[in-house]
Order: sequence, then structure tokens, then C-alpha cells
Amino acid sequence: MSANYTVLARKYRSPDFGTLIGQDVLVKTLTTAINTARIAHAYIFTGIRGTGKTSTARILAKALNCLSSDKATATPCDKCENCAAIAAGQHIDVLELDAASHTGVDNMRELLEAAQYRPTNGRYKVYIIDEVHMLSTSAFNALLKTLEEPPAHVIFILATTEIRKVPVTILSRCQRFDLVRVPVEILKKHFAWIAAEEGVELSEDANELLARAADGSVRDGLSLLDQAIAQTGGKVDRVAVLDMLKRADRIVVLDFMKILLSGDTAVALSKSDELYQNGADLSLLLSDMMEWTHWMTRMHPSLRAGDVPTAPYSPDQRAQMIELGATTTLNTLSRLWQVMVAAVPEMAASGNQKQCFDMLVVRLMHVADMPPVDVLMAQGNNVSSRRAAQSDASAGPGQNQAIKNISDNKHLDTVKTDQVPHSQPAVALRDDTVINTIMDLTTALTNAKEILLLSALNNNIEVSSFEPGHIKFFNRRGDKDFAAKLGKWLFDNTGMQWQLEQLMESENTPTASEGAVAAAASDPMVANAMDLFAGAEIVKIN
Repeated sequence: MSANYTVLARKYRSPDFGTLIGQDVLVKTLTTAINTARIAHAYIFTGIRGTGKTSTARILAKALNCLSSDKATATPCDKCENCAAIAAGQHIDVLELDAASHTGVDNMRELLEAAQYRPTNGRYKVYIIDEVHMLSTSAFNALLKTLEEPPAHVIFILATTEIRKVPVTILSRCQRFDLVRVPVEILKKHFAWIAAEEGVELSEDANELLARAADGSVRDGLSLLDQAIAQTGGKVDRVAVLDMLKRADRIVVLDFMKILLSGDTAVALSKSDELYQNGADLSLLLSDMMEWTHWMTRMHPSLRAGDVPTAPYSPDQRAQMIELGATTTLNTLSRLWQVMVAAVPEMAASGNQKQCFDMLVVRLMHVADMPPVDVLMAQGNNVSSRRAAQSDASAGPGQNQAIKNISDNKHLDTVKTDQVPHSQPAVALRDDTVINTIMDLTTALTNAKEILLLSALNNNIEVSSFEPGHIKFFNRRGDKDFAAKLGKWLFDNTGMQWQLEQLMESENTPTASEGAVAAAASDPMVANAMDLFAGAEIVKIN
């Protein structure tokens, strides 16, 4: 390679507004302003790196000082002495200042003192301050007055990637232009044209990969193209670009996500090992997995969006994703997204990315394997359904009422009381409140302000079965007085004896509080809310 080689990002820098790609609104506004002689005294350009902020500033400087016209022109010739000097960064009246290395008030004071003198060779003195957000507070303050009312021959052009760090007092004195990310299709056309100019063979797939990897930045994309050309010697194909980017092909990502959703952990970890051995950058792989999850959600059948042509996948791949969406719920995709988002800082901070990624795969497998919401709801309502079925059963034969203890399925001695039916179709309190279910009992205790009994029932008691007149339960705290106290309260308020059977061993039945939390968690609206906040939990049910 020649010692005088110029990288593509510099060689193909836009020389005029006509070649500035992807910024149509900016170009139209500036050209109209120049043609109508409505030139502002200060501009500020903001946007991500590589979208043309400095290039636009230089083009504007050329437009103001081009010698091909007796006034400012929107079509600078790029051939006259002024245009050539500005393009080379050597014009005496166009000063480019890097605010990152000239942050102090003294630097700004020198600039403002020089601004008082008229231009030497051009119509205007143009001050281009790059990365202006790096200036100190005192430097900004020194700039304020001159920026608001500069000499007629001075134009300020500020550029920054972090507009929020620029004081509003500065912003209010400038015309602001936001340079947008350059669309992929425009980048592809630009890269294809440059490849043709350079005599380079650039495949369509490779061009697509480069344009998407550029992420809207022309400079980033040209730097990647430069690197790809140097690596391949002038024949750039998909395999070479994938190897250079250390990025997995989207076909590979699609297959990997299918494995994750299948629930086969062993196969998923084996695939992770394979990708790592093939040189895939795991951080980029995670980014690709998040991209897949985003577009998979966008194309999910429940959203009725259908095929999304803007998705970075081939028609066949999009068809596979739509088909997969038929067996994947939105809740599952949302959970996958939350886990992957939480893993991004973990991957960045991890000393061993492979270990971190393997643990992420395991977490994703468990999330993907979780049953859908309707199944969770069925499980959460299982106990209630069983109780309802028991309540509907016909009344059994009479039997002794007692407070019992059960151990190894053997009843201990009981205290005999009056004979009452084993099961009643309905039991009412003296105020006509019906107690048919455990929830009815909870409500009754709440209304009666029996706080201690209510607290014990909600938090300590596992109700194995509940029928009017008969409760079978396990007490987690082993409180021997609970059964007697509850039995007395029920007798006083219902006028009948209740049979309370206390188990000696738990049957792993949820308490009333746990059942309420499970029921709430299985509600679709609550589940969606929980998915939005990583680590969220239900702490109280009112």
C-alpha cells in the first residue's frame, strides 16, 4: 500500500451539499437559506459520529467564501483557491478548533479577540468548534455575548455528539440541526458506488452486513469497508465480513434462538461452545439475539403486523420467524428481552465472557421453558377449583364434630360434640354472611376485625380442604390454640360446631396470602407489568 494512501472515509468526504447523503432536510434548509441570503450568525450540528457534522460545516464554509460567485452560493465550485484551502483545512479565515484539546477560557478569549478583525481572503470568518460540549463552563460563558451578537463578518459553526451537555444559553443563540442516522439502503448504495470507484468486488451480502454494522454512520461503514478490502485484497464477500466482524450470521442466530425456545439446555450450551470456538464475539452475539427478539416481537401474530419488510432478514427467515411466533407467546419474548438486557452490563464487566454467556444461556432456557400464562392461571386456580367442587358435593352422613390431629394418616383421639351434618350446602353467620369457602371465612374475619385469627389464617394455615362445617388444615407454626380459638369463634357466630382437623405434616398447600399472590401473578395484566421491570415482585395484595 502506498505511503500516500488516503483512507476511504477521508478520500470520499462529501465536497458539497449535493453529495452529502442521508441528510435531506438539512441540505434543503441550508441551501434555501443561502439562496435567499438568510444566513444565520451561529449554527449547531448534532448527531452520532460519522453522519457528516464536520463535513457539513466545511461545505457551509465553502459556500460562504467560494470565489465562483460574487456572493455566498449553495453550490461551491470546490476548485477555487478558497474552496481548496478550506477542504485542506488551511484557509486563514476558516478556523477549526477542537474543543476537546482547547477547553479553557484562555483559548476562547484568544478566538474572540481574533474575531474582531475582518477576514483576509474570504467574505466571512468561519469558526468551526468541534465537540463543543467539551468546553469548560467559563469558556462557554466567555463565548455567550459574542455568540449572540458577533461581528457581521463572523459565522460560528458548532458541532457535538452530546447535545445535552451544551448549556441552553448556547443552544438558544444558535440554529440547531439534528443529523439523522443514514438509512441502510442509502449506505449500501454509497458503499457499492465507492467499491466500483476503487475497483473492488463487493458482494450484496457483504454490503448488507457492512451497512448494518455501520449503525447509521457513514464514517464507521467506510472504515469497515476499508478494513475488509485490506483483508481480502479487493474481493469482499459475506464470509470475510463475518470473520472480520466476529459476528454470527443471522441464519446462525435464528437457529440458536430456536434451540433456546426448544428448552434443550445441553444442545444450547453445545451450540454456544461451537460459536465461541468459531471466533464469534459473544457481546455481538448477544446484541444479535436482542435484535432477533425485537423483530420477532414486532412480527408476532398477536400484534397483527404481519411481515415487516424493514426487518434485517431475508423473506425466508422472516417467514420462519412468523411461523415460530405461532408457538411462542409475547410474554415469553418479553421475558427473554428482560433477561438479555440485564446481561449486557454483566457481559461488559465480566472477566470471562464465555462463562457469563453460558450462565445467560441457562437463564434464558429456564425463562423460555416457563409455561404460558393460561397454564399458570390454571395452576393458580387449581386449589380454588378443587374447593368449589367439594362445596358442590352432596351432603355426607352425620358424624362426630371434633378438633383432631392427624399423623401418618391416623386420627388421634377427638373431643366429641353434638351431632351435625358433615357437610352443609351453606353456613351463614348471624348477620346472614354466608361461609362456603376459605375466602368467605377470610372476609368474615376481616369484617369482624378479628386481626389475630385473620393474620394466622392468611400467613400460617395451609387449608387442605374446606367444606361448610369441616376444615382440614396444617399449621406451619404449630400453634395449638389456633384451632380452639377459630372453632369457638365459628360456633359463636354460626351457632354450629365445626370439625377442625389439624394435620401433623404439610401437604404443601399454599396459604391464603400465597394463593392471593399466585392468583395476582397469573393475571395477564399483572404478568405484563412484572415483565416490564426486572426483579419486580408482588409484596402485598389489598
